[in-house]
Parts: sequence; C-alpha cells; structure tokens
Amino acid sequence: MQDVSPAATVSAGRGPDRPPVDAPAELLRRLRARTGADPVTHVERVPARAGERAPWPEWTPEQLRAAFARRGVVAPWRHQSRAADLAYAGRSVVVATGTASGKSLAYQLPALATLLADPRATVLYLSPTKALAADQLRAVAGLELDGVRPACYDGDTPRAERDWIRRHARFVLTNPDMLHHGILPGHAHWSGFLRRLAYVVVDECHTYRGVFGSHVAHVLRRLRRQCARFGRTPVFILASATSGDPATAAGRLTGLPVAAVTEDASPRGGVTFALWEPPLLPADADATVADLTPVRRSALRETADLLADTVAAGVRTLAFVRSRKGAEVVAANARRALDEAVPGLGERVAAYRAGYLREERRELERALLHGDLLGLASTNALELGVDLVGLDAVLICGWPGTRASLWQQAGRAGRSGGEALAVLVARDDPLDTYLVHHPEALFGRPVEATVLDPANPYVLGPQLACAAAEAPLTPADLELFGEGAKEAVDDLVAAGALRQRPTGWYWRHRERPEVDLRGEGGAPVCVVEAATGRLLGTVDGGSSHFLLHPGAVYLHQGVSYVVDALDLADGCALVHPEEPDWSTHARDVTSLTVASVRSYVDAGPVGLFLGEVDVTSQVVSYQRRRIASGEVIDTRPLDLPARELRTVAVWFTLSPESMTSAGIAPADVPGALHAAEHAGIGLLPLMATCDRWDIGGLSTALHPDTEAPTVFVYDGHPGGAGFAERAYRTAAQWLRATRDAIAECGCEAGCPSCVQSPKCGNGNNPLSKPDAVRVLDVVLANLPADHPPRQPGPADAPDAEPPGDGERDRMLASGAQE
Repeated sequence: MQDVSPAATVSAGRGPDRPPVDAPAELLRRLRARTGADPVTHVERVPARAGERAPWPEWTPEQLRAAFARRGVVAPWRHQSRAADLAYAGRSVVVATGTASGKSLAYQLPALATLLADPRATVLYLSPTKALAADQLRAVAGLELDGVRPACYDGDTPRAERDWIRRHARFVLTNPDMLHHGILPGHAHWSGFLRRLAYVVVDECHTYRGVFGSHVAHVLRRLRRQCARFGRTPVFILASATSGDPATAAGRLTGLPVAAVTEDASPRGGVTFALWEPPLLPADADATVADLTPVRRSALRETADLLADTVAAGVRTLAFVRSRKGAEVVAANARRALDEAVPGLGERVAAYRAGYLREERRELERALLHGDLLGLASTNALELGVDLVGLDAVLICGWPGTRASLWQQAGRAGRSGGEALAVLVARDDPLDTYLVHHPEALFGRPVEATVLDPANPYVLGPQLACAAAEAPLTPADLELFGEGAKEAVDDLVAAGALRQRPTGWYWRHRERPEVDLRGEGGAPVCVVEAATGRLLGTVDGGSSHFLLHPGAVYLHQGVSYVVDALDLADGCALVHPEEPDWSTHARDVTSLTVASVRSYVDAGPVGLFLGEVDVTSQVVSYQRRRIASGEVIDTRPLDLPARELRTVAVWFTLSPESMTSAGIAPADVPGALHAAEHAGIGLLPLMATCDRWDIGGLSTALHPDTEAPTVFVYDGHPGGAGFAERAYRTAAQWLRATRDAIAECGCEAGCPSCVQSPKCGNGNNPLSKPDAVRVLDVVLANLPADHPPRQPGPADAPDAEPPGDGERDRMLASGAQE
C-alpha cells in the first residue's frame, strides 16, 4: 500500500464522502506509482456516449409516467421504448444492452402498465440472485403505485408472510430455485396467481448457461405448462448483458420465439480500463538454482492493496474476487493495511459473498448504498444489476470467465454517469497472462453467446420426473419439452419412476424427485460454531469436500475458524475459532474411462475425439501451507467418499512414434502431456463460456481405453455443459492459443502463468514446459484447421469389458489430472 498521510485520507466516520481523486486517469497514475516496475500492460479508454430518448408509449398510464418522473425519468431511452412496445403487444422479447442501460425500465413499463390497467393481472420476476431481487423490490415499491403489491418470495421469506404473498401479491419477485422447489410443486396454492399471470420477467438471463441454464430452461417450460392448464400464455420479457445471438439463446431458454432489442441508446460515462499484471517477487538469496522459478505477487494481495489505496483516497470501490475465501482474504488484508495507516479506517471495508445469513447480506448492501462502506470485496454475487450508484472504481481480481462477465463487473462503477476506473488484476495463470498481454482478445470483440443444452439427458430426465410429479405428463407435454423427451420418458418408465396409463405418464413415488438446479452436488452444508451452536453460514454440497473437510481453515467476515468435523449425512460442519499461521489446500485424485465416442477426426498420428466419459474423483488429503511464505508444512490424509460423474469430454491422442520424432524422450512424456493439459484447460475459456473451475482434465502416457498417450478435458457437470463440444469444434484455434501462451511465457521451466495449475491434484508434478510445446506442435501440424468429423462405427466402440483395478492403478500411476 502506498504511503498515506492522515490529511489525504477520508474520515473514518460514517456517511458518503466525495473522493478527493475524481479523474480515473489521475487515480490510475497514483496506483501505478506505488510499485517500482509499472504493472500496467495496457490502458483502454472507453469513450463516453450520449443517449437518445424516445416518447412514452401512448399506452403508458399517466399514473405510471408520474411515478417514473418522481424518480427522475423524464422519458425512456429508445431501446427501452422498443422492448416495452413489443412486450405490450404480446411478443416475447429479450433486451440485450450494456450495463446500466436501464433494462429494468424496459420490463417495468409494460408489466406495471398491465397491472394498473387490469386489477386481476399478475407478474412473476425471476433473478439468479436474492440480492438482485431485493434491489428490484426496492425499485418497484419505491414507485408507490396503488394495487401493485410487490413482494419477494424466496428462501429468506418468513413463513408467516408466504401465505399472504400467495394470496395477495401481484408482482412476485423470486428466483429459479424457489420456482422449482416451492412454487411449481405447490401450484395448487398458486392457482389464483398463475391463472392471471400476464408477464414472466427473466432478468440477467445470460447467467443461465451450462447445466444450470439447461435446468432453468425446463423449469420455465414447467411454468408454461402449469399456466396453460389454467388457460394462460404469459409473455416473457428477458434482460441480458450484451451477448452473442441473444434471440437464439433466449429462445432456447424459454422454448418460444423471442425478438431481440440490442441497440443501446442509453448514455454512458467514460471508462478507463487498465490491465494490471502483478510484479515478480524478488528471488530468495538462499534459493537453489532449481528453486528459481519466477513467482508473481499474488493477485489477492495485489487487489487487497489496490482496494486499500482507493479507499484511502476516498474512492468508493468494489473488488470482485473469484472465490468466497478469496473475497474474505482481500477484505481482511485491505482492512489491516488501512488500520495501519489510519486507525479505524479499516471499518469502511467488508466482504460480501454467498453463504452469509440474510441479515448480514442486507446490512452490507445498505451500508454500501449509503456510503457507510467505501470498499467491498465481493464474489460475483454483486456482478448483476444491483443498482450501486456512486461507485467510482471496480477491481477485478482474475479473469471472470467471459467477456460478458468482465463488462458486467466493470459496469458496476460509473452508473451515475460519471467517469469510472476499472482494473483487471491478472492471476498467475495461463489465461490471465495471455489476456493482459493480448488486449485485442478483450477489447473490440463481441461477447460470447450463451451456451446451454436443454436436450442434455442428465437434465431432461430429472426435469420430466419433476413435471410428472406436478401433474401427469401427456404427449403434448413431450412436444413442449423438446428433443429427447420421449426417449427420456421411456427411460423413466423402464427405471420404474413413471407408470404409463391411457391418460399419460404418472409419477410413482410418494416423495418428489431431488433435483439440484445449480449442479452443486447436493444440499448446502451448514457451518456451525461448536461451542455456541451459532450458525455462521452455508457452503454448497459440491464444495464441502474441499472447503469443510476436517482440519480445513474456514473464513467468515475476517474471522478464521478451523473445522473439527464434517457430517455429510446431516449436512453440518462443526468449527471452532482459531487464527493459525497456515492455510489449507485439499488434494484429490481422479480416474477416467471412456464410455462412448460421438465423433472423431483421424489425423494420421493424431486423433481428436468427442464422447462420453466416466470420471471418479476423491479428495484424499490436504496440505497445510505457511501464509507468509507458501511453504508446505505437511500433507495430511482424509477419508472422504468418492464421487462419480458421467460427462462429455474432448480428448486427443498421439502416436508414440510422433512424440519420439518430435524429440520427446519416453521418460518425459507424462510431464509433456500434463503441462499441455493444464495450459489447454487454462485457455479453453477463450473459446467457450466457461472458466477453469467448470472443467477438469486428465493426461496419461498410456490410457487403457485409447492405448496411446492421451490428454482429456471434460465438463465438470453431469451429462456435460457444452464446453467440450465447443473445444472439439474449435480445436485448432484453441490448441494454437494454448501453444502460443506456453511458448511466449518468459519462464524457463514452467510457472503458474503457463503450465502450472492452482487446482492440480498431483501438485503440478511432473511438468515439462518445452515438451508441452513439442506435443502441441505435433497436434497442430497434423490436425486440419477445419476438421470434418467422423461418426464412429461398430469397430470404433470401446471394449465392453471395463478396465480392471490393476489397469486403473497403472493409469493413475502414469497419468496426471487437474
């Protein structure tokens, strides 16, 4: 953190402070001056833009115009008026414009006009987060329109209020999870609301991607089905960040034809966008030659210092951090640095993440809105359209996974129309390093299309089971649910879940199907302080093995706890407060077998494949590392159950002869493949709407199913999420970027910027950077740029007999996984 004199800092008291540093360029100059070497690799200036108004649609009630005028809206922007006209005329529409472009007004205008004109009409609003729904409730309630009666209905809603909402609320704000778990199963109690439903608003619909998006697509079809039973056909209004082909994505999500409004007519303040690469740490004088791998300063520490500097300068700042633990670490380090400069100033910084209790989240949102907090370190829980007017700067700790998310996060600053600063702080990771040195991959390029696959059988089958539990399925329903529905129903009948009768297919069990929309691996695990019984928060089931294993360090609002016990059956982890000088890092092992091949490319010594695989993974140990130095103290064993996953993978094989010809010694093959696997996983988000944590991989010098050196990259979701398919279609482009990222890295033996992975189950060993380049050179030399796929025939099927235990052991011994 830079030197800060008390005269240059804001008061440690409460209340909104105007920053003494108003110009983003000047603020950036001060931040750059805090280190010896300039960490900024590129500065992009996004110019300001004037807005273009349109008249109020003639159908707008005077009462509604007056309400918007009281809020300062004199007339809609042109895109708002266009989208509202389409929706009011009965056409489903998606408005896909930039951050802070006023998408809320585009759906509020037709929805509220209809509620005012028809005293019986109702509106359902869906958002991916509770924070966004709460923000929209404030906005609608603030209009003070008679008879609208807006209300939030989610997991935080007290049970005493739920019956009133079902009976009397006309503008219900909820999320897909509550629609799936609460409203649709209880459709009989919601019949009055559903039979009068005029509009369904799907906010931030670009977040519904992958397996989560595929589940939500069927939840919306189940909603349409229940409305049709009451004779209603609601109009869908979707709001999205700027995305590729929003009409197609919205149509796939809703199952309806959707018109798109994409021309943004709103004004925009200028944004100064800096790409920031943390400096290399000085070499340890006592290190041996083998230990001289260059290491960059942690992106978390760099972001914490930048957050402290901006808060000390009076700049209201939001720092986005990839993980819950990371958000806690950034907030704690920033508070510590600020208190060292001005005692008490650290109170103006906090962390915000999922897993907090409702009261904590609402208080943090209020404190930030009112200026009691000047800095907030948040996960992407605040990425979406929460109206945080007054923010002057955004720090983005690590590439957020997509350009759409990058611009959503950057757009949180400057919403009041002023100039704003956005800084992307690169992690020591192949993709982050590539992007900060290739700004053309970020700026001036269209954002990604949203990827989802409603035909995924691992999604479609469970969703049809849910639909059947709500009401018997009919042949007409199968048409509603689309491709693969009949086959999925037949499978459910064969499994004994459904019974076919002349009137349809009936759910056979007393209990409802258990379906997790977000693919998080089961119900949340409660984190409880053992001595007091106090509930601290929750962790999703899929992450509990990594974050809440016995001995794990768990952070909550800057307070450190150590896990005493994890009870997976009861969904509870017991912890005690402790401030150890070490952190914990879980390690897992993975095995993989090929189940089937969908398509492949025969490129001589190289083969490229797409198909289904079975992945078995298990967290087997954890490391304790010194916080100050990162030194490994010890590795401790764990006894946790294995998890199995049937998913989709892309993989390539090479002949041993081609690798020998490329100069790769047999002993170096595992390290070459392992390094290529890591880098390939790191660079795949350039091609697909995923991030490193959505996908996994495994490499082996001789896989029993392929009988060749092989690198696998697979989707980390049951049934796949579309990422492996995208990698298969763009293999030449993806692997070319991977090869260039490795070759252009300045290290000698491999580092986190090129071939090391933060989530490697083998501790990043073995790795061979130069041989990884040779592997990819062989693949690229043989793989055609536009590869025509082949469909497998009978001779291509994998052996019916699965590999035995001995073969699995050999695979794990010779392979490596991320």
